Amino acid sequence: MDQTKSKALFEKACSVIPGGVNSPVRAFKSVGGTPPFISHAKGAHIFDVDGNKYIDFVGSWGPMILGHAHDEVLKEIANIIQKGTSFGAPTELEITMAETITERVPAAEVVRLVNSGTEATMSAIRLARGVTKRDKCIKFNGCYHGHGDSFLIAAGSGATTLGIPNSPGVTKATAQDTLLADFNNIESVKQLFETYPQDISSVIIEPVAGNMGCIPPQENFLQELRTLCSQYGALLIFDEVMTGFRIARGGANELYNVQPDLLCFGKVIGGGMPIGAYGGKKEFMDQVAPVGPVYQAGTLSGNPVAVTAGLETLKRLTPQVYTTLEQMGSYMESKLTQIITKNGYPLSQTRVGSMICLFFTENKVNNFEDVKKCDLEKFNLFFHEMLKSGVYLAPSQFEAGFLGVCHTKEIIDEVADKAQKALSVVFG
Repeated sequence: MDQTKSKALFEKACSVIPGGVNSPVRAFKSVGGTPPFISHAKGAHIFDVDGNKYIDFVGSWGPMILGHAHDEVLKEIANIIQKGTSFGAPTELEITMAETITERVPAAEVVRLVNSGTEATMSAIRLARGVTKRDKCIKFNGCYHGHGDSFLIAAGSGATTLGIPNSPGVTKATAQDTLLADFNNIESVKQLFETYPQDISSVIIEPVAGNMGCIPPQENFLQELRTLCSQYGALLIFDEVMTGFRIARGGANELYNVQPDLLCFGKVIGGGMPIGAYGGKKEFMDQVAPVGPVYQAGTLSGNPVAVTAGLETLKRLTPQVYTTLEQMGSYMESKLTQIITKNGYPLSQTRVGSMICLFFTENKVNNFEDVKKCDLEKFNLFFHEMLKSGVYLAPSQFEAGFLGVCHTKEIIDEVADKAQKALSVVFG
């Protein structure tokens, strides 16, 4: 695979951009090698500057659920740009987006648009603290909620633990207000509530963890979180930046029938453009400025171009589309299962709708500690074998893969054949 131009561009980028990339995972640090620089994309495929073509399972990390460069979405984006790109004033489009979200996710009674998933989660945590007059929040090891200070926290020792900063620039005081629990371990959450019964403002969780592969919640885990939050007067926050409008029409809120107090959105609602949103019960959202005292603002929030891209994407995500996505996800899962079973490979996989992950361990994966036990060297070899064969996967064992409506059975069959060949190299 020729990477002459990508290597030259990466070297040039490293001289003017930290690590040569504008988001760390793009640098291929965990898998090694040079990241391909993308020139364009269409449907299920992306193309790099060296002319290599890849079947894409990253999908801009989730938003491209309709596929890249969807003709009708692009047409509407082009139309709206003719009217201007930003006004710093209200538009009717913002109302339509809010109504679209609240119609599909009844738990989101009122919605505020922002510019990114990180802004959404930061704002939701601030709102929870403002509403409850409490400082501490609970997050889960391995769940990622953006790069806000409250979320860049590592686990300390013991089951009940205060966090410690895992990034320079995050103060110890900030870290001490973040408590860490283990995903799919309700006892770890109970211990924290018992230790700090009057101090916890909220519990924030990816209802399907997508930043340690793809890990679904165990039966009743989310329901028990709901019960604990209600019992102790804390707000339950679903970070649906990844799962929202992807794993179901109403996201995890619909799929698992659990009602959070606040929700965060991003990715799909922007159709590939920068956007985010947070929302929830009206009684809480009415505490946000200018109605209430909890301040949050954004010059480009509700940007008409981003909102149009998102609305045109959501418009096309009909119930039938989700049926198709489930069918394609199930088909890909079955193809991988056949390969694993036939060859006795020490692999396991998880899937929720159109989110999927292949883990390099034969053991069931339930949380972050389980993922850390995967054979990362073999994953890295598999990643590069797939890349050379023209399949673009997330460059980390700790990331989920995404299918779109553009991933047909023919494409999945092609990918399965390539995966069989790549795994034969990995396992000799």
